[in-house]
Amino acid sequence: MKTKLFIVYGGKSVEHEVSIKTAYTVIQSIDESKFDISPIYITRDGIWCVQDNFSREGLDITDLSLQAQSQTAAESMGQVLTNQLSIPGKKVVLPLLHGSNGEDGTVQGLLELLNVPYVGNGVLSSAVTLDKAISKQLAAQAGINQTDYLACRVAEWQDNRLAVLDAVAKNIGYPCYVKPASLGSSIGISRCIDKQQLIDGIIEAFNYDSKLVIEREIIGREIQVAVMGNGKPLASLPGEFVHNHIFFDFESKYMDKQLTMSIPALLPEEITIRIRQLAVQVFEAHDCSGLARIDFFYTSDGQLYLNEINALPGFTNYSMYPVMWERTNGTAYPELVEKLIDYAFTRHAEKQLLHYTR
Repeated sequence: MKTKLFIVYGGKSVEHEVSIKTAYTVIQSIDESKFDISPIYITRDGIWCVQDNFSREGLDITDLSLQAQSQTAAESMGQVLTNQLSIPGKKVVLPLLHGSNGEDGTVQGLLELLNVPYVGNGVLSSAVTLDKAISKQLAAQAGINQTDYLACRVAEWQDNRLAVLDAVAKNIGYPCYVKPASLGSSIGISRCIDKQQLIDGIIEAFNYDSKLVIEREIIGREIQVAVMGNGKPLASLPGEFVHNHIFFDFESKYMDKQLTMSIPALLPEEITIRIRQLAVQVFEAHDCSGLARIDFFYTSDGQLYLNEINALPGFTNYSMYPVMWERTNGTAYPELVEKLIDYAFTRHAEKQLLHYTR
């Protein structure tokens, strides 16, 4: 019997297109002798769609953006739950939703209620890793070095923007970065070198979230580490993108044809060991399971600073996360997906041993 694999992608998020690219790559890599693929597309309006008689033969990425029927999100979800996820037999869900309404624990909570195994982080870790302000608090409590920052909610900005600007000037300084608290792919992020740019950056960030973080700039190389596992997570060799951008924004990440990877990153051996240990520490501090990518800054004086944790990193075949594993231990893309599915089944089986009555 093949395992029913539900791939959930798209979503009500500004990272919608990134999610579709991820889903297309995963679908093409799945071993169909082991898995029966059932893609579930979520539109920008939150409508859940399923393609009847799905086949990947001749599949184009544009075929994954399905046309929604005229129904509510609740109606569409009900149909998917009834006609798809309630089907008996061995099943697992692979959520490939980047950003809000999917990477933030919302879909994970639904799957927990359904008692269906799913790949990746649980409700808590999904929520706290996507919220940069909460993530930074957890990292601080774990004693992990990071840059100076402050968090700001939209009500605080509206009530007393002068106080916010003064706090940045006194405690953060320039240049600084303004980031929506719960978003990825460098969307809505601004590098600010003066007060006016800061104001513009804050206004821009609040278009995407009601909370933001403002960080002191760290001059250094951005080093990434892939982590996977449940109780005993493993860290890959570190990697980095080689580029000459001052600010590695969305266009730089996804449009720069000259972008190259350096894996393993050229680092002193002791730094390589230390950064892999730190990556596992960050992973565990956020109660992660399945997978995450941990990003650090490495400065010229040998210091390491946590940049951020990404609980659903880019996962196309040219993304850093899968490539780091291939160059660490030879794990090819299809094998990596199957490993993550195995972690999902293991975690789900462990939860079935818990008692819910006395």
